[in-house]
Amino acid sequence: MTVIRSHTVPATAPPPARSYHRTLSWIARFGTLAVLVLMVVGFSLASPDAFMSQRNLINVLNQGALLAIIAAGLTFVLVVGHFDLSFANVVSLSGILGVGLMQRSGWPIPAAIAATLILVCLIGLFNGFLVSYLRVSAIVATLATSTIVLGVNFWYSDGAPITAQAGVFTEIARGRILGIPTPIIIMVVILGLLWLLLNRTLTGHHTQAVGANPTASRLAGVRVGRVTVLAFVVGSLCAGIAGLLLAARIGSGQVTAGDGFLLSAFAAVFLGASVLRDGEFHILGTFVGVLIVTVMNNGLAILGAPSFVQYIFQGAILIAAVALSTTSRRILGMQRT
Repeated sequence: MTVIRSHTVPATAPPPARSYHRTLSWIARFGTLAVLVLMVVGFSLASPDAFMSQRNLINVLNQGALLAIIAAGLTFVLVVGHFDLSFANVVSLSGILGVGLMQRSGWPIPAAIAATLILVCLIGLFNGFLVSYLRVSAIVATLATSTIVLGVNFWYSDGAPITAQAGVFTEIARGRILGIPTPIIIMVVILGLLWLLLNRTLTGHHTQAVGANPTASRLAGVRVGRVTVLAFVVGSLCAGIAGLLLAARIGSGQVTAGDGFLLSAFAAVFLGASVLRDGEFHILGTFVGVLIVTVMNNGLAILGAPSFVQYIFQGAILIAAVALSTTSRRILGMQRT
């Protein structure tokens, strides 16, 4: 008589490949957030009294407010699959023209602000027209526009700062509402509106569709040209708003005022593309990217690092975060295939 014995199969750990897959998936979605957390922890340990103080945390948000507004506008342009290299000089133009109309021409503050924002929207309209209807490369078109705007800046300002009189205009960037700096409140409002536009409206869905596949979008009835033009207008408008706030903050319009935002804005947007999504540009991710850039600059300044170190770290963090996320997604794609 043969006795058949039953054996209980012991519980085993998940296959190594599956565990490896989950690890890479986590890195691809949360790697950039992990970088931000590590930076905060590192600077907190290095300088706990200065970095983690309430005053400094508010200062970090205040410092990053203008960059967040600019980067959010740039996000729209990148979502439709194009680049905008003109926004830095548009920031400078906005400050120069806004302050110039108030101080040299005697315009009321609301009229000067309105005229400035209309002009920067026309610049975005011009960029969008070149790219969408004349089929000029976005890099070439916006680089040429940037050069033209730079020339206008030198012509209007004679190459010298235009000083703003202290008062209502400067209080727009220096004032506080319920103890919160005004630029932070403006940033929250603008980012909230742009998030709603991009994620909760038909125009926003069309914008994302054009960026994913312009040919399919055109065949589906989407007006690709209009959507692209709108994206460039949004980008220029955000640059113009930030330029006015910057002029109010520093008390003058300057030709070189927007130069420092060029690399920082692109770094923030590309860092944000690896937050929670697989390489897609989005407003929430851009804000996280802004926090990384701002926290890094603030922490290094507190530690007394030279200014050139900030640029080195900014480029290094951009390369590391994006390379880590893209490599992880590439490996995951190969495994799935």
